[in-house]
Amino acid sequence: MIAKQRIQSVDILRGFTIAAMILVNTPGTWSKVYAPLLHANWHGLTPTDLVFPFFLFIVGISISFAYKNKPKNWTTYKKIIIRSLKLIGLGLFLALFLPYFPFIKDFEILRFPGVLQRIGVVFLISAVLFINCNWKTLLAISLSILIGYWIFLGFVPLPNGVLPTFDRAPNNWANYIDLKVLGKHMWKQDYDPEGILSTLPAIATSISGILVGRILSKDNINKLTYLLIIAISLLVCGYIFSIWFPINKAIWSSSFVLVTSGWATLILSVIYYLTDVLDWKFGSVFKYVGSNAITIYFLSSFISKCFYLIKVTPQQSIHSWLYNTIYVQPFLADKLSSLLYALTVVMFYLVLGYVLFKKKIFIKV
Repeated sequence: MIAKQRIQSVDILRGFTIAAMILVNTPGTWSKVYAPLLHANWHGLTPTDLVFPFFLFIVGISISFAYKNKPKNWTTYKKIIIRSLKLIGLGLFLALFLPYFPFIKDFEILRFPGVLQRIGVVFLISAVLFINCNWKTLLAISLSILIGYWIFLGFVPLPNGVLPTFDRAPNNWANYIDLKVLGKHMWKQDYDPEGILSTLPAIATSISGILVGRILSKDNINKLTYLLIIAISLLVCGYIFSIWFPINKAIWSSSFVLVTSGWATLILSVIYYLTDVLDWKFGSVFKYVGSNAITIYFLSSFISKCFYLIKVTPQQSIHSWLYNTIYVQPFLADKLSSLLYALTVVMFYLVLGYVLFKKKIFIKV
């Protein structure tokens, strides 16, 4: 972003989202976690389900600023492709090398999809679309994706002639395609939350961020009013649409896109009012993390997996030793102990983000 265009609320929301990602990914123990910090079992929406779409939404906003005046030439496309490949490569690195550290994971069961992989693919397609399309075309593409995805998943018969379903079953088109194409290279035996077909509506999430970023980049409008109108419209449409296409993160349903983009816009509008309108010194700690968002997310995933795999005793990893020694106490409830561990991890990365920011270290992926 150009300095004079920098919107504090975007940086704060980006950093808050990364902190939330770390919080939900690093409990003391997965067997003791408060319900809001877990994903919905299938249909439904929890606060945790908002985290990843929020980040893709912010990717879209960042694209609208970073590529606003970029020329349509090979140099621009090359930079986009390289950045996308870096993100995908980092995701595959985590999947390939860490599950059986220090040994390489068996390629036959290597998971191909993942969070960073999806960010890379969505960034690539969204950035290219932004450079080549005006806002009306982007809106039309997004709506076409959402409506087409609903029609395909809900009404097109499977190859065996069976009518599809939105449930977690072989008769779900998203799961069916992942199983046929990816086979054992998935998160679960029957589906992957970052699967092939569900990446299409994830692009619509990023486009919603691009369109909101377009509002933020204008100086001659009441941005807050526009943001609130967009947020309410998305939420109303999303919850109504969920009557026919349930809100579901695992298959990234069209109603999920609308509702999560609505919540992202609403929360962004609140932060925008507090920081960019009232000029409150609010959320700077998250802004520091947001300045190195991908780097901190990657490090948190890398270190967390190492903590699970490196043994300090024959029976305990670094993670279990720290958790059982420091956080498991008779005067604390199990879920609270687990949460305190996660909060400690978040605090560590907030401090790291602060140090990197103050030293002017910005690692761009």
